[in-house]
Amino acid sequence: MDKKRTVLLWVRGDIRLADNSALTYAAETGVVVPVYIWEDGKAESLPPGGAARWWLQQALVDLQAQFHKRGCKLILRRGDAARILPQLAKECRATDVAWGRVYDPETVARDEKLAARLRRQKLDVSIHDGYLLFAPETLRTKAGTVFKVFTPFSRACLAAKPPSKPLPPPQDLRGFSQPIKSDILKTWKLTPAKAQWPKGLADDWEPTEQAAHEQLHEFIQHNLNAYKTGRDRPDREGTSRLSPYLHHGLLSPRQIWHAIHQAMHKPGAGSPSAERYILEILWREFCNHLIVNFPTMLDKPLDRRFSKFPYRASAKELAAWQKGLTGYPIVDAGMRQLWNTGWMHNRVRMVVASFLIKHLLHSWREGMLWFWDTLVDADLGNNTANWQWVAGCGADAAPYFRIFNPTLQGRKFDPDGTYVRMYVPELAKLDARYIHEPSKAPPDALRKAGITLGKTYPLPIVDHSAARTRALLGLKRMRADKT
Repeated sequence: MDKKRTVLLWVRGDIRLADNSALTYAAETGVVVPVYIWEDGKAESLPPGGAARWWLQQALVDLQAQFHKRGCKLILRRGDAARILPQLAKECRATDVAWGRVYDPETVARDEKLAARLRRQKLDVSIHDGYLLFAPETLRTKAGTVFKVFTPFSRACLAAKPPSKPLPPPQDLRGFSQPIKSDILKTWKLTPAKAQWPKGLADDWEPTEQAAHEQLHEFIQHNLNAYKTGRDRPDREGTSRLSPYLHHGLLSPRQIWHAIHQAMHKPGAGSPSAERYILEILWREFCNHLIVNFPTMLDKPLDRRFSKFPYRASAKELAAWQKGLTGYPIVDAGMRQLWNTGWMHNRVRMVVASFLIKHLLHSWREGMLWFWDTLVDADLGNNTANWQWVAGCGADAAPYFRIFNPTLQGRKFDPDGTYVRMYVPELAKLDARYIHEPSKAPPDALRKAGITLGKTYPLPIVDHSAARTRALLGLKRMRADKT
C-alpha cells in the first residue's frame, strides 16, 4: 500500500467486501474512499424497479456498517456520476479511480467515455470484472460470431479456463482521514410508497452479505443434491433463492461457482444436480452476453418477425394478471407470491409469462416491465432474455407453439395444491382434485370449501383451448405476412 495514493472506489453492482476485485485493488494501492452514487436510473436503460430499490436501501445500510467497522466511511452522493466522480476525486485528492464493470448497454457506453475523461485529469482508472464469470468479449463461436444458442455457449464456458478463486475481504483497509460530505440514505426515499409492500419483502429477505453466504451454505447443505428434480416444484424448498443476492452483488458468481464445485467433490454429493445448477448460472451469463451484443433486445424482439405479431391490449386483463385474479390458480398463486415477496418460483415464472403472452396475447414487454418493478432479483439480462424466450422471439427461444396449459402445469408441479393454498387462501379448503381447476369442481365441493365462483374467486378470464387456438392463428398470420 502506498500511503501517498488515494483510490476513489465507485461501488455499483458489487455491494460486498469479499471477492470484490475493485475493492481489493483499492486496498492494496492506497487510502480508500468508497462512494455509492444514486443516479435515479438516469444512466441506465431502465431505472431500478420498486422492489430492487427496497433491496438496495437495506444492502447499503449493511455495507455502510461493514465499512465503518473497518475504519472507512461509505460516501453517498446523488446525481450524475459523470459529474460527481471528477468532483469527488478533487475533494479527496485521488490518484486513482476504480469500479466494477456492469453490463447494462447504456452504462457500458457511458463508462468508456467517463474513464477517458478521468484519465485526462491524470487519474489512473481501473475497471474490474465481477458481475459475470466470463467477460462477454471473451467467448465467441468457432466462426467468431456471438453465441445465440445456449448449449454451445455453455460448452464454451465449461471448456474455458475456470474462473479464478474468490478473493477474501481486504484485511487492511485504510480510510480517508478528512471529512467528506455525504448524503443521508433515507433522504433518497428508495423504499416504495406502497404501505404493505416493504413489510412483505422484509419478512422474506435479509439483504446483507452475511445472509447471502448463509443462504448459499443452506442451499448446498440441504437442497443441492435434489436440485435437478426439486427445482421444478414450487410447493417445496427446492431452489437456491440466491438470485437477488447475486443480482445486487452481495454474492459473486465466482463464490457460487467454486462453492458448488467444491460440494461436487464431497462424498455422496449429487453431481447431476450440481451440474444442473451450474448450467443455471451459465444461463445468467448467456442472457447478459446477449444484451451486451444485442442491446436492441431491451425493447425489440431479437427475431424481428415478431414485431408483426398481432398482440392485443386490455387494461382489464393485464390488471387481472398482475393481481393474481385470472381464475387459473397456479398463475394467480405465482403473481401473488411475486407481489408479496418480490420473488417467484422459476417454473411458475414460465407459466405466468406464457399465460400473459399466449393466452392473453399481451406483449412480452408488458410482462417484462411488471417483473422489473416487482422482482427483487430483476436482472436486466435475465429478465429481458427470459421473457423473449417464453414469447418465442429471443435467442434459443422456446418454440412458439409450446403453450403451457396452466391447469396441467399446476397438477404436475403442485400436485397437492400446497403452493396454491399458500398464496390463494380463498381456495385453501378445496379438495386437491379440483384445486387447479375450481371451475370444474362440483357444487357441493365448492360449497364445502366456502367458494362462490365469480365472487370469492374469479372464473377463468379466458378459455385455454380457445386461447391456444387464437395464439397459433396469430403466429400463422405473422409468418404469412411478407411485408
